Amino acid sequence: QVQLVESGGGLVQPGGSLRLSCAVFGSTSANAWYRQAPGKERELVAAIISGGITNYADSVKGRFTISRQNAKNTVYLQMSSLKPEDTAVYYCNAVGRLSGKSYWGQGTQVTVSS
Repeated sequence: QVQLVESGGGLVQPGGSLRLSCAVFGSTSANAWYRQAPGKERELVAAIISGGITNYADSVKGRFTISRQNAKNTVYLQMSSLKPEDTAVYYCNAVGRLSGKSYWGQGTQVTVSS
């Protein structure tokens, strides 16, 4: 069983920065951040797998960074140069190491607006 708890969302002005955190309870083989804007489908933002290999959506490359601090069992999403189109509910996702199942956090709202 894996549990994920996100934090760090909020309101930020365009061009600003924000860091999301995802506390991971359980053993996982891959972690990712997704987002869902109103009226749109959920989309992959960034992913990280064992060995530190990362992958990003084209829309966030060069602006967002995903990382994992194993000592704290926490996955981060550092977001910079934020744009209004980054406004969405951001979800932490993980794949259970033993089960291979996909798990989701409760989501955290990020709003980019002046």
